[in-house]
Amino acid sequence: MDQENAVWALVNDLGNKKGITEIVINGPKDVFVERGGQFIQLNVQLTKKDIHDFSIELAQFNKKTFDSEHPILDGNLPDGSRVNILNEPFAHGCPAISIRKYLKSIKSFETDPSIFGLNPKWIEFFQALMSSRMNVIVSGGTGVGKTTFMNLLLQELSKQERIITIEDTLELNFSHPNLVRLESGNRSGSITTRDLVRNTLRMRPDRIIIGEVRGGELFDLLQAMNTGHDGSMASIHANSPGECLNRMETLFLLAGFDVPYQAVRKQIGNAVDFIIQVGRNRDGERVITSIQEVTGMEGANITSHQIGMWEDGGLISTGITPKNMQRLHSNGGIPMDFFN
Repeated sequence: MDQENAVWALVNDLGNKKGITEIVINGPKDVFVERGGQFIQLNVQLTKKDIHDFSIELAQFNKKTFDSEHPILDGNLPDGSRVNILNEPFAHGCPAISIRKYLKSIKSFETDPSIFGLNPKWIEFFQALMSSRMNVIVSGGTGVGKTTFMNLLLQELSKQERIITIEDTLELNFSHPNLVRLESGNRSGSITTRDLVRNTLRMRPDRIIIGEVRGGELFDLLQAMNTGHDGSMASIHANSPGECLNRMETLFLLAGFDVPYQAVRKQIGNAVDFIIQVGRNRDGERVITSIQEVTGMEGANITSHQIGMWEDGGLISTGITPKNMQRLHSNGGIPMDFFN
């Protein structure tokens, strides 16, 4: 990479600073970093040529094209950080760059016991979710830490299992001996996430992990969850568990099947065990705001109840015992009176 390019120099410098989770370049004089949930403007001076040259070089590094006919670039920096660049004229003045900083150190519940505002009891619960092979959806808005939390859960998987992950841009970062990583944001653009999910079923996975569900691949994931691939997981962009369920209905229908809503909801209700909602507290810190158990169907509606909720600065139990408590006890090791 061109080390004399001012954007590369800036990105490399910021990459060594702790606490920065996002870097955005809106223009030559408008550069911001996110730290602690707040954007801070930097006193730096770039040129439009610096930004344009950086964009072209990054496209070449990712073996992609970035020009007027291909104005959107999704890729990675050499350190693994995710980058999105939108070209002119869709971005006014010069290309708009958004960089999601890569976490170099692999976090775990053991090394970061208070991460996401959790206490040891809730960590024990999440570990039980993984060992009892619950199907989990991680829900949250932009930049609240869905991928980071998925990484924490993935660290808890048995080393004896075969794990296949599917992402449009590689972001998941966890250590596992029998791991296959698939990327749908490929060079040709002809293979979709849904294609990879279908193919994954032929690859003998114990668990299927989708970085973020955005389309009809949800249909195939739910089929997998309902046919022996327990313990699978995905994230969905939604601001509440209820919104997450509604979005799942919409994504299911994007698969192109003309089926009644009740049938769609039955598929979701049978496949998903828990929805973990990730958000931010008043100080901008990433926390788990809700744990919702999906319990099935009642009439034409999906039924669920809240197991945990964020209140008074912490995640507390609602006092409701999960429907899956016996499974959490037998396979996850937590006592039957865990929620009493």
